[in-house]
Amino acid sequence: MNNKKTKRVTIADLAKMIKEDVVDRMATKEDLNAQQETLNKMNKTLTTHGQVIQVMLKEITAIHEDTKSFRENISTLYTDHLAYDRKIDNVIVRVEKLELKSK
Repeated sequence: MNNKKTKRVTIADLAKMIKEDVVDRMATKEDLNAQQETLNKMNKTLTTHGQVIQVMLKEITAIHEDTKSFRENISTLYTDHLAYDRKIDNVIVRVEKLELKSK
């Protein structure tokens, strides 16, 4: 077993320890300057990313509009196709009736 006596710490000792620890951990001007440089680089990077995202958004919007126009055109063509099919079917039926009458 340990026979070491524990040293009692007073409030003054605690205050001294806290003060020394805080002083040791305080940032220097160099630390602050380095942090500022890092933040500036991050700001530039984020600005660049923001600009890229804006370009991407414009491209996506243009693609969406093109797709919408394409869908509308295809829909019109499909409708026309169905109408022509109906007309052809009607003509076929009429021709068949005429053929039956002519026999």
